[in-house]
Amino acid sequence: MSWLSFVMFAAVVVILLAGYPVAFTLAGTALAFAAIGIAGGFFDAVFLETMPNRIFGVMNNVTLIAVPLFVFMGVTLERARIAEDLLETLSMLMGRLRGGLGIAVILVGTLMAASTGIVGATVVTMGLLSLPTMLKRGYAPGVATGTITAAGTLGQIIPPSIILVLLGDVLSSAYQQAQLAQGNFRPATVSVGDLFIGALLPGLLLVGLYIAWLLIMAIARPDSMPAWEQPAEQKPKGLWLQIGGALLPAFGLILAVLGSIIFGFATPTEAAGVGAFGGLLLATARGQMNLARLYDICKTTARFTSMVFLILLGASMFSLVFRGYGGDEVIQEFLTTLPGGRVTALLVVMLVMFLMGFVLDFIEITFVVVPIVGPALLAMGVDPVWLGIMIAINLQTSFLTPPFGFALFYLRSVAPESVKTTDIYKGALPFVGIQLLALVLLAVWPELATWLPQQFK
Repeated sequence: MSWLSFVMFAAVVVILLAGYPVAFTLAGTALAFAAIGIAGGFFDAVFLETMPNRIFGVMNNVTLIAVPLFVFMGVTLERARIAEDLLETLSMLMGRLRGGLGIAVILVGTLMAASTGIVGATVVTMGLLSLPTMLKRGYAPGVATGTITAAGTLGQIIPPSIILVLLGDVLSSAYQQAQLAQGNFRPATVSVGDLFIGALLPGLLLVGLYIAWLLIMAIARPDSMPAWEQPAEQKPKGLWLQIGGALLPAFGLILAVLGSIIFGFATPTEAAGVGAFGGLLLATARGQMNLARLYDICKTTARFTSMVFLILLGASMFSLVFRGYGGDEVIQEFLTTLPGGRVTALLVVMLVMFLMGFVLDFIEITFVVVPIVGPALLAMGVDPVWLGIMIAINLQTSFLTPPFGFALFYLRSVAPESVKTTDIYKGALPFVGIQLLALVLLAVWPELATWLPQQFK
C-alpha cells in the first residue's frame, strides 16, 4: 500500500492550496490516512507510538534553540531602524555613481539578510524603505523591484540564516541515517556551523553577481538607473562619521556572531544568544528600545517561533505515517535506479523542490521533503554541506521566479499602485537567471561550498 503515501502527499498539497494552516494540514492529513490504514489493517499503529519520543527530541534539541534567538536578533535590529540608516547613508555615498542606489540596496539587503535571516521581513522592510526613493530618483520600476526582491531573498543563503539552522538540523539526522543504513555505526556528523561556513562563499558570489549585473545595466540602459547628486545644502558635514556610525555596529555584531562560529569559540546556539543580546544592546544604545517595543519584539519572536515548531511537529507526524506506508523506501529505490545515477537523482530532486517552492514555504519543504529525499541522496555519496547550500539557493531561486515566487508577493503587498505586477515580474527575471548561474557554478565547482568548512575542521 505504499502508493497511499503519495496520495497523502498530494492531499497535503491540495489542502494547503485551499488555504488551510500548514501545521494542522500536515498532522491532520497524516492522522486521517493513518486511521484509514489502521481500519483497513494495512498500517501498523506502532509508528504513531513513537510520536511522543519525537516531540521530546524536539524539546531537547539544543540546535533549534538558535531559531528564536536569531529571530529575536533580527526583529530587534529591524525595530532599531538599522536598515533605514544604512540605506540613507550608503545612498549619499554612492549618489554620484550611476546605479549607486541599487548597489546600496543590495549591500543593505546583504546586511539585513545576515541580521534577520527571514526573507519576508527583509523584502517588506526594503520595499517600504527603498522602493519609494528609487522611483522618486528615476529608477525604472522593473529595475527597482527586481533589485529589492533579489536583495531580500539573500536571507535564504547569507548566514546566520534561519533556513540554514533548520536545514543543518534535518541534514544532520539524514546524514547519520544514511550512514547507519550503509553499516557505518560510527557516523560522521554535519553541523549548522558547517552550513554557515559553507554558505559564505556562495552567498558573497551571489552578492557580487547582483552588483555586476547592476553595473552592466547602468552602462547598457543608463536611463533605467540615473545617477543622483544630493544638493550641497542637504549633505551632512560628517558623512563618513555618519556612515561609520550606521555601518560598524551592525557589521560588528554580525562579525561577532559569525566569527565566534567560524573560529570555534561558540556553537551556533551560543552565538545566537550573543547576537540576541548584542542586538538588544545596540537598539538600547540607539535610543530605540522601551518596554512597549521590547514587548512587541518578544511577541513577534514568539509568534514566528511557535509557527516554526508547530510546523515541525506536524511534519514529524507526516513523515511517520509516510514511512509507515513505505514511502521513503519507494523514494530511495526510485532515486537509486534512475538512469544517470547521482546526477539525474539530484536534478530530479532539485526540480521538484523548485516547483514546490511555488506553493510551500521553505519551512515546510525543509521539514517534509528533505527528510524524505535526504537520506537517499546522502547514501549515494552526496556531500551534506554542498547539498544543503544547493537546496538553499534552489529555494531562493524559487522564491524569486514569477508568477508564484513568495518574494514577489511580499513586495506587491507594500508596493504603490503605480508599480504594476508585470513590472515586478519582469524585474525579477534577470536575477532568476543569476540565481540559476550560481546554481550551475556550485554544481560544477562544489568546492565553493565545501572548501571553506574543510579549512576549519
